[in-house]
Amino acid sequence: MPAITVDSLTKSYGQGSEATLALEDLSFEVREGEVFGFLGPNGAGKSTTINVILDFIRPTAGRVEVLGMDAQANSREIRSRTGVLPEGVETYDRLTARQHLEFAIESKGADDDPETLLERVGLLDAIDKKAGGYSKGMAQRLMLAMALVGEPDLLILDEPSTGLDPNGAREMRDIVREENARGATVFFSSHIMEQVEAVCDRVGILRDGEMVAVDSVEGLRDSVGGGTSLRVTVDRLDDEALQAVRSLPDVSNVVVEGEDPPTITVQVQADGSKTAVLGELEDRGVEVRDFSTREASLEDVFQSYTTGSEVEAR
Repeated sequence: MPAITVDSLTKSYGQGSEATLALEDLSFEVREGEVFGFLGPNGAGKSTTINVILDFIRPTAGRVEVLGMDAQANSREIRSRTGVLPEGVETYDRLTARQHLEFAIESKGADDDPETLLERVGLLDAIDKKAGGYSKGMAQRLMLAMALVGEPDLLILDEPSTGLDPNGAREMRDIVREENARGATVFFSSHIMEQVEAVCDRVGILRDGEMVAVDSVEGLRDSVGGGTSLRVTVDRLDDEALQAVRSLPDVSNVVVEGEDPPTITVQVQADGSKTAVLGELEDRGVEVRDFSTREASLEDVFQSYTTGSEVEAR
């Protein structure tokens, strides 16, 4: 059973000629027990999708199921089994971290220990300080601790690393992995590619209210011809050697840069192709002075799907 099923979801705001279409016939599934990354540029419809999943807003058409239940008809039961870290949420300035956690624990009928949760997110030292004096990163840690109350079956994290320094972001990723290892499904929405790439099993890319791709990071790389970029600096380069490299299997693109010394960037689709490129050059008397490789990043893939431009060899 999928943890989340979104089927032909459409959401528009306003009426008539002034209506704004936020989501159009959106369909995807989040598998039970996976970490699913949800990506899209600003205005793509990510927040609208999350708000429909949580029944904060109602769809214009289509249906959503969460944990096997209708998202609108069973929203209270779904929320009792879901931990949510929403984007832009604000803490209560006059309440301490302990009081925030006690409220969340009581609301869910859970028996968690506030100190244990706050220690887990690195906020134990501030447990009895009022949240009004917290930095943005501290407030984000507190909201993450609240999302963890009751060992939820589903975690929905919307821009969870906002305000966190690199150490805080790493600790957040560790918590995501721990929760997933416990058995929780994690729906992870972020614009920070490195965060998504580090923790997600699959990624969905949203553009203009439509899902344009769903796959593993590796699968997305392959789908846009990302592969690996091999950058080679040589002593000289002639047309014969260049054509020989271009004719190799699994070489999808060759770009020549500079003349003194000449450098070529070769896009390859298999590890063995890198050795074949270097060997082909050397067999033709070309001296390889230096080389480096670079994997196509999720950011490259995201750019390709959201702007329509090809992933460039760099």
